Amino acid sequence: MPALAGIGLRAPHHDPLLVDRPAVGFVEVHSENYFNAGSPPHRALTATRAHYPVSLHGVGLSLGSDTPLADHLHRLADLVRHIEPTLVSDHLCWCAASGVHLNELLPLPYTEEALDLVVARIGAVQDALGRQILVENVSSYLEFSHSTIAEAEFLGAVAERADCGILLDVNNVYVSACNHGWDALAYLDALPAQRVWQLHLAGHQRRSIDGATLCIDTHDGPVAPAVWRLYEATLARLGPRPTLIEWDAELPPLATLCDQAGQAQRRLDQHMGADRAVAV
Repeated sequence: MPALAGIGLRAPHHDPLLVDRPAVGFVEVHSENYFNAGSPPHRALTATRAHYPVSLHGVGLSLGSDTPLADHLHRLADLVRHIEPTLVSDHLCWCAASGVHLNELLPLPYTEEALDLVVARIGAVQDALGRQILVENVSSYLEFSHSTIAEAEFLGAVAERADCGILLDVNNVYVSACNHGWDALAYLDALPAQRVWQLHLAGHQRRSIDGATLCIDTHDGPVAPAVWRLYEATLARLGPRPTLIEWDAELPPLATLCDQAGQAQRRLDQHMGADRAVAV
């Protein structure tokens, strides 16, 4: 996929996107919103795919749990065959247990046992889809005391052992680094650069909770200056990668979202020089 900047496409922007046709590199949607073939969202995504590359980003595989995959995978595979996306991704987390699905992307304990489980489940997903997927680092606010592996090393080990890609969410690295006292640059340095195939950027908020200040991954505003700086450091270390602007709440006009993508594209261009044909 070319190292271009894209936008997360949400329902209110379907029509404006098709009417205005802004110059963005690609669009990304949450896979589960388009599982129902023939529904209005499904038809809108089909129309969008005629004009833009589409990336599918899931929130429901629950790769870190032992919930059955079959039904979800069947529906995802149908969507993949129909849309022919450039990339397919989900999160390195768990969001279901004992048949109950939670509206949260919950962090894993970073242990050898969890590593074995996640690698096996990614393998099952890739076998069913007939293609590699990407896994994304999530933002977190608590850590498991029995974790034995640093998050960046765990993420890299997952990618290498499962032979999959990494979707590096730069905002999530920043948020988690602030909350846990990590060194964000050391996190970047610990990743296998050749496995990082896409980047995400988003907005966050700082909130005071019980006397402590936390960074919260809210996706409800523009990319913060500190995250833009971390993004530039990421490009310097890893090289240009396809980059997505996520904005899920308090949605702005489409033009504002495209302006954020334009800011990312200018930074990508600076790292690519005159050559925008870099592919990963």
